[in-house]
Amino acid sequence: MKSAALPIPARLLTLAVLLGVALVLSVAVGAVPLAPGALLDTIAGRGDPVTRAIVLDLRLPRAALAALIGAGLAVAGAVFQALLRNPLAEPYILGVSGGAAVAAVVVLVAVGTAAPWAVPAAAFAGGVGAILLVFRIASSAGPVLDTRVLLLAGVVVGAFFNAIILLLLTFAQVETFRSAVFWMMGSLAGASWAAVAMLGVYLVPSLVLLLALARPLNLMALGEETALYLGTRVERVKWTAYLVASLLVAAGVAAAGIIGFVGLIVPHALRLIWGADHRFLLPGSALAGAAFLLLADTAARTVAAPVELHVGVVTALIGVPVFVVLLTRRPA
Repeated sequence: MKSAALPIPARLLTLAVLLGVALVLSVAVGAVPLAPGALLDTIAGRGDPVTRAIVLDLRLPRAALAALIGAGLAVAGAVFQALLRNPLAEPYILGVSGGAAVAAVVVLVAVGTAAPWAVPAAAFAGGVGAILLVFRIASSAGPVLDTRVLLLAGVVVGAFFNAIILLLLTFAQVETFRSAVFWMMGSLAGASWAAVAMLGVYLVPSLVLLLALARPLNLMALGEETALYLGTRVERVKWTAYLVASLLVAAGVAAAGIIGFVGLIVPHALRLIWGADHRFLLPGSALAGAAFLLLADTAARTVAAPVELHVGVVTALIGVPVFVVLLTRRPA
């Protein structure tokens, strides 16, 4: 039986099991390997203090942050691919990462790492600013949101922000340059329960709202005129989806820097394997994106131990060959 014939609940259950396995591996594997029994004892409130500290203060918040960011980036990628009608679209296509990176680099140049909270706050503000700028450019072209204009505006704004980043780094001190480059490579090393809670406030409602747009996105895949005839408020759906998905990306970048390929290959792979029904594709992307980033972060912590790789490097090393394979595959 073809995998595409599986009912949606079975597909989601398969991905949920994959996510569960990835979560257990993320918490159990590391410089101090932990047996399943030790994990269960710790979660049950038993276990020794050292194991409790490793699990509850270090690995579990990092795993939760990775899962949230992976889910957000993958769902945002699926939404952009649907709205732009381009299966190769990715979450940073509208210049969000460039705006976030400019703001983060400005803070690093101005105050360095003296105020750790300032960099993610500035990155989120910069990402939101980039979203507003791109939307302002796109809306000036007419009352109807033209996806081609939006895409071009995002590319131009992103290129402009990248030029500003290079200009800032040209005059930066060596340590500031190093910090900025490392931030842009993406890392989950600074994960904490406070960061998880803050990110959850943005991501969970946004994910719920985007999941509610599954049916309108399916109708819009048939054509905007057809969707409008069938009762979909096309312009409202487009604006809402673009804005919410962009905010998801901004929050993820603020929390962990720029992590590529999650929002590109995860929805693209699911679409090739199980079809483009957004009733499955959106929640499936959330589950698969969370699992993918958990596994990538586990690899980042372990493959070159005691040196920790940046997770953005790992996702690129995995994502490029996987994407080449997906690109050459034809849907069944």
